[in-house]
Amino acid sequence: MCLVLFAYRVHPHYPFVFAANRDEFFHRPTQSADIWEDYPEIVGGRDLKDGGTWLGITKKGRFAAITNFRDPMNLRPDAPSRGKLVEAFLKSDAKAEDYLDWLTKEGPRYNGFNMIFGYPDKLFYFSNRRGGELISPGLHGLSNAYLNTPWPKVKRAQSLMEKILKSDPRKWREALFKLLTDRHVPHDKELPSTGVGLEWERLLGSIFISSPIYGTRSSTVVIIDEKNEVTFEERTYDGQAIPWMKVKMKFTLEV
Repeated sequence: MCLVLFAYRVHPHYPFVFAANRDEFFHRPTQSADIWEDYPEIVGGRDLKDGGTWLGITKKGRFAAITNFRDPMNLRPDAPSRGKLVEAFLKSDAKAEDYLDWLTKEGPRYNGFNMIFGYPDKLFYFSNRRGGELISPGLHGLSNAYLNTPWPKVKRAQSLMEKILKSDPRKWREALFKLLTDRHVPHDKELPSTGVGLEWERLLGSIFISSPIYGTRSSTVVIIDEKNEVTFEERTYDGQAIPWMKVKMKFTLEV
């Protein structure tokens, strides 16, 4: 993932509202979101190159999503796949607190990452660059720096989502997908400097990323209401403005 937004215990009837974009090279083989045949309690996509996933939820309410921490000077080509961390949490029966302890010990083996994980009523954040914490209720944004780092696209997305949450909940899903296709590019002086060069900073500066070789591959919206009913929808892109695949599921958490 390269942009994650979530309203956590903000709305009295919808304790978890999540929207995210996964940005990746178009040649990387990927399986769109589905019920996993080998673990039918898990819903999510799959990375067919290195395994694991960038985002998933189980029917018992375990949830996890990951973003890379952008630091090209310290990338290690032999590091294990970060998507395996999401997969491991979704498959595990361990408490989120215990998984946080495990990440603290094992996280340094991986290239830089941020991970949101837990349950609709108890979420944690972990970065292998500065540790973990229990997430407080609120509207949060995450890209390829630390949680709530005010990069222009994160601030813009949070502002747009805040407006959406004040509207009719029946319109949220489409409004969130519209937010995730926003192509506004900040001024150069507003862009972060992360070591990838100005041309790439510009490309990566918008909410929805588009280029011939790299861009937003999928957008995902997950909404959980007070009755533990889940709406999960993913829209997949292949470099075009219109999604070529849509996956939508509804189920009730077994809690």
